[in-house]
Amino acid sequence: MIVEIKGVQFVNKGAELMLHAVIQKLNEFDPSAEIVLAPNGNSPYKARAEVNAYQKLSLKKRFLDLNELSYHLPTKVRKWLKTNWGIVTEADVDVVLDASGFAYGDQWPTKHLEAVAKEVKRLAKHNKTFIFMPQALGPFADPEKQAAVKDGFSKAALIFAREQSSFDGIRPHLEDTSKLKIAPDFTNLVKGELEEDYTKYNNTVFIIPNYNMVNERNTNTTWKSRYLDFLVESVENIVELGYTPVLLNHEGKHDGELCEKVKAATPHPIEIIQETNPLKVKGLIGSSRGIICSRFHGCVSALTQGIPCVGTSWSHKYENLFAEYNRAEFLAKPEWSKEELKTALSSSISTVEEDIYNTKIAEYKAQTEQMWAEIFKRIK
Repeated sequence: MIVEIKGVQFVNKGAELMLHAVIQKLNEFDPSAEIVLAPNGNSPYKARAEVNAYQKLSLKKRFLDLNELSYHLPTKVRKWLKTNWGIVTEADVDVVLDASGFAYGDQWPTKHLEAVAKEVKRLAKHNKTFIFMPQALGPFADPEKQAAVKDGFSKAALIFAREQSSFDGIRPHLEDTSKLKIAPDFTNLVKGELEEDYTKYNNTVFIIPNYNMVNERNTNTTWKSRYLDFLVESVENIVELGYTPVLLNHEGKHDGELCEKVKAATPHPIEIIQETNPLKVKGLIGSSRGIICSRFHGCVSALTQGIPCVGTSWSHKYENLFAEYNRAEFLAKPEWSKEELKTALSSSISTVEEDIYNTKIAEYKAQTEQMWAEIFKRIK
């Protein structure tokens, strides 16, 4: 079985963590399964090779998609490409698992949505299985996007919305709603990797920025103007509470630039960690006293390990995540004063042992196991 994992990459640590989550479960289900990754700017060849992925020959440039031609290549030619060059085409793929996280909705280009819808239709025509892994979906107020969802996404084998609002957002636009399910973020089963020296971070509160908080994707202008001050105040509050602030870059260049701005704006000495291994990033978070975080999978890595977390939001997916874990009060508002942020961080740390929180952690892990059971039933 050849499985393409779609929507993942190696710069955003959350996206890479989803890749590892899929690989780990596929290895449990079928150790002989072979994975395929398509090239893109954030998924260079060496990174794809390191996870033993075949390279997908994508006959697509921007919105010109010629992948239908791959089905007309002789089987011998496709076999030769795979055996000698490690290259596979769409025609070779049996299953596509789309782990995009958040890529389909009104905040994204219509052409992108239409291209994926055409891909889903084409794969279904050739008896391939396309499954949308748990992800944020919608809203779909744009009629053109609604049409693409109805025409294309309806042909998927399964669609997992990551929360109720995503479920409600896409449901009216699907022809067959029996394919639509709800399941939590599936990285909650992934165990972080621990290094011996991670114990030095036991009294650390990590600050994880996100440049999406200040770019065009965030429609909240108050956050845009206040965000850097919020991060600097986070440093001050962490110090005042007796912990050590450390900046953790969860993405790449743009988040790194934010880290440098925070470091330059505070009088306190502060370390910046640039860890490229997402499993080690999760291990770092699990070793800490808590986090103040603007990256979705940074928040997930904390919440699913019982680590105190104060978050910020530029998308509905954050509100839903914190509500699911009964921690909605710890999702910061841009209007918060420095003292309100300090109180929230202190309270987050002092209430982390609450039974209802830990019950939610176990509940969502069980739901993820059930999600995988449904997927494996469909592709076996």
